[in-house]
Amino acid sequence: QLRLVESGGGLVQPGGSLRLSCATSGATMDYYPIGWFRQAPGKEREGIACINSSGRVTKYADSVKGRFTISRDNANDRAYLQMNSLKPEDTAVYYCASDESLGVGTLSELDYDVWGQGTQVTVSS
Repeated sequence: QLRLVESGGGLVQPGGSLRLSCATSGATMDYYPIGWFRQAPGKEREGIACINSSGRVTKYADSVKGRFTISRDNANDRAYLQMNSLKPEDTAVYYCASDESLGVGTLSELDYDVWGQGTQVTVSS
């Protein structure tokens, strides 16, 4: 069964960058889309980026478009979220997700049934 583990979170100043990693195990990730989500305190979980199995198709939420880039390295069973120009409002716990029956990536958490444990990102001076 597919398992996901996020890493790369931390404290960064506004305007800074971070790269989150999502390591997969238990099943080959080659066939499954990956989504990145985040949840800030007191807010609902938000889908921010997704990528299809080949890596050729990506989608972003308006809140991160132009600042974040999702990618994947199927040979090394990892997906990434490069985050640039970070803002305090990007502070949240970030999760990667996948689903073994999902054909294409979506930004809806309802479409995913495999989740990582999350990694905290704090943007503050």
